[in-house]
Amino acid sequence: MTVAALLAERTECNARFFEDSAGSLARLCHRMAERFARGGRLIAFGRSPAARSDARHVAVEFVHPVIVGKRALPAIGLAGEGGDIASQVSLIAAPDDMAMGFGSDCDDAVAAAIGRGCLTIAFAPVGAEWQFEPPTSDPDICQELVETLYHVLWELVHVFFEHRGLLKGRSERRAHDAGASSFLYPFLDERETNLDAVLKDVRRSVLMKANEIGELREQTLTDNASVLMDAASTLRASFDHGGKLLALGNGGSATDAMDVVADFRAAGRPAIDLTEDPGILTAIANDIGVEAIFSRQVIAYGAAGDVVLALSTSGNSGNVIHALAEARRRGLHTIALVGYDGGRVAGEELADHVVVTRSEHIPRIQEAQASAYHALRELVG
Repeated sequence: MTVAALLAERTECNARFFEDSAGSLARLCHRMAERFARGGRLIAFGRSPAARSDARHVAVEFVHPVIVGKRALPAIGLAGEGGDIASQVSLIAAPDDMAMGFGSDCDDAVAAAIGRGCLTIAFAPVGAEWQFEPPTSDPDICQELVETLYHVLWELVHVFFEHRGLLKGRSERRAHDAGASSFLYPFLDERETNLDAVLKDVRRSVLMKANEIGELREQTLTDNASVLMDAASTLRASFDHGGKLLALGNGGSATDAMDVVADFRAAGRPAIDLTEDPGILTAIANDIGVEAIFSRQVIAYGAAGDVVLALSTSGNSGNVIHALAEARRRGLHTIALVGYDGGRVAGEELADHVVVTRSEHIPRIQEAQASAYHALRELVG
């Protein structure tokens, strides 16, 4: 398998999926905004390790917005460690909530959410009101498309908060009029009585974002093809000699580390998720400091010849940098996936293999990084 081949299918599926679903996504954003405005929450859930990472990821994005101007919205991620998923949904979900199910085995949890009066969203044929099924059987590509989709929902649901008169049960309350600048900022000119016009704008924005990730995925996989090949060789050699993978990151990147580990374990490779244990993370953060949460675990679990895979959208996260430095001191190999211009990690060559996704838009960086670590696993074999 080559990097070019891995890219080709992703490019075709990305364009087809979002062309087919853009209109539905715009309408779903409107429906979700109405429910959030009434006090509803997003309840995300998944059973498998990979689905768990997505449930956690979408919850992080809604609760902790990283884009200036986006409000924090209530979201909860449910996974298998909390018990039976359907039972958890039945206990927690309320009528104004939205339920988002990941995986093809969540039909009972979706049914429980419907029974509680939730709006339901899923990415497989499990009986949800809103279903978006990627046009591929490749689980990695499916997951990448779904990640872009829920990032787009998170980004664009906010548009409707600027059009309060379009939310059921809310009265018009203009905040601003874009005036002559409306061609630059179409969403700022509030059209309180023209839902169709706003939906068309949101649909166009969905397609723009899909095109953006298509181009960024191409940049990431093409510009870093040789880096990914070399990193795969390093990781394969480590596994062949009894080594293991340690993965880490913060926030959305922490959930990507969960996914990396889930994927390698599913392939029969030994991997440890350094974001997985809240007891260890909070103990180190409380007693030593947040910058030590990963480096201390590198000391505890790492051995010479192991590999650390670090994810950071900025390339400047202090605890990531400390972990990479500790890994080098102990003879571990290091791979870093970073955004922006690579930050300190790339500029100071703090990792042996650095994959740079050249964007300043955090959701798109994470989506392209998902393609990169999926490609890495494919190349390791």
